Amino acid sequence: MAIEPLFPVALGRVQLAPDPIEIALQLRAISQLQGDASSNPDPGCAWTGDLNGVWQLQRHPVFSGLVDQLLAHGRSYLQELGFDLGQLAIHIQRCWPVVSGYGQVVGRHHHPNAHLSAVYYLSGDGSGRQGCLRLFPQRQLNELVPGMAVGHGGPLPALTASHPSPNAAPWTTPWVDVAPRAGLLLLFPSGLDHAVLANQDPDDTRFSISLDLVLTAPPVGDGQAPPEYLAPHPSQWQQA
Repeated sequence: MAIEPLFPVALGRVQLAPDPIEIALQLRAISQLQGDASSNPDPGCAWTGDLNGVWQLQRHPVFSGLVDQLLAHGRSYLQELGFDLGQLAIHIQRCWPVVSGYGQVVGRHHHPNAHLSAVYYLSGDGSGRQGCLRLFPQRQLNELVPGMAVGHGGPLPALTASHPSPNAAPWTTPWVDVAPRAGLLLLFPSGLDHAVLANQDPDDTRFSISLDLVLTAPPVGDGQAPPEYLAPHPSQWQQA
């Protein structure tokens, strides 16, 4: 029997080769922005800049060149999805650092006010010990019976705390984990639920940069109207 994967979620993955000196400068800049803070504020939660006033990292001179590079890959991702970039305006909504010490996590969430999200890792060795990014399907239709994929004695192979059973089928897995690696860029729809697992390496803090993009119509001239399915360009909004 042939089983076809219908309606896949598009996860963009690019392994960059950053300059070690640039990474060192970026890590130092993030540590300075973080200051004495260590969490959000629960000690078990990673420190995230968006909740601490550091949400426009693209304007920081140490990161502006890197963000331009990430945006170029974001445009390529959109083209792969079939978008005509000539009919879009792409905006950086937020850009912020995330720092995860030993045992710290980021809970399951999504970004309802953005369209395209990205994460870029400044550290990580690819082992997953520094805390994987966990991606969840909005609904796993292939479970057939909701809840079966999480185990608890059901007819689908059970899960451990972080990995599917060796006998688990890819059609019913309830999540996908991606291990952080320095220089790795991931892009995915902002509506996709995701979380960050605990950093299990007491000797390695995980540093990453998150980026949220919003798509609108380009500016239009007098007598023209933007497409109904895209928000008008912000330069043509009026604050009430």
